Amino acid sequence: MNSKRYFLEFSYLGTAYHGWQRQPNALSVQEVLEEALNVLLKRPTPLTAAGRTDTGVHARQMFAHFDTAVLEDDKNQFIFRLNQFLPKDIAIQKIRAVTPEAHARFDALSRTYEYHLTNSKSPFDQGLRYSLYQPLNLKAMNEAASILMDYEDFECFSKTNTDVKTFLCDITRIGWEQHDNHLIFTISANRFLRNMVRAIVGTLIEIGLGKKNIQEIHQIIKSKNRSLAGYSVPAEGLFLTHIEYPNSIYLEHD
Repeated sequence: MNSKRYFLEFSYLGTAYHGWQRQPNALSVQEVLEEALNVLLKRPTPLTAAGRTDTGVHARQMFAHFDTAVLEDDKNQFIFRLNQFLPKDIAIQKIRAVTPEAHARFDALSRTYEYHLTNSKSPFDQGLRYSLYQPLNLKAMNEAASILMDYEDFECFSKTNTDVKTFLCDITRIGWEQHDNHLIFTISANRFLRNMVRAIVGTLIEIGLGKKNIQEIHQIIKSKNRSLAGYSVPAEGLFLTHIEYPNSIYLEHD
């Protein structure tokens, strides 16, 4: 049987799931998606994703690769059928054939996250934004955020007891924008550490509240000490929004 590698592009609302990665006693996005693929392809079909999101984190754009016999169905029809097997909070957008060695995690050039914050109560924001009703100094938060661009080692923002070999990350974009009562934090980098974005946001919020001053950012980063950084904001406001890959991995182009 000739096998071919495909990239699956999809999105999900993370509220009901214990993150992306399969777990023995908790429901994950990976488990639900693999089970749907197994039914449709009539064989076990493991997925390797671009990364793992934590419990309650959402993804507007996520990728995973899988190997299977060449898909004979029209791609749009296959996507339609796969979406029929999936719950409403997981949706497939695209399936594209890639080179045999293409890897959803290791070939990613950059990843972008957004964190959504609101200072007004709305029933429509539940599970999608973090509610914080205290006034924030957005100018100070952006000034502090820009300082992170001067550093590469972000151990101070990493979950403790993690098994990574390096804490180095190349941040290429970072900052806050305000839209009425809605604050959006955007950050892009080649890679992220576990809990990194939520810890950065919590630290910047403490600066915005005046609990920390802007220059403390230097001390926090140089310390490599998680306890000196700010609190970890709730998962509900965090979205993985974009993953970039080199065009050379695709055998089919849009």
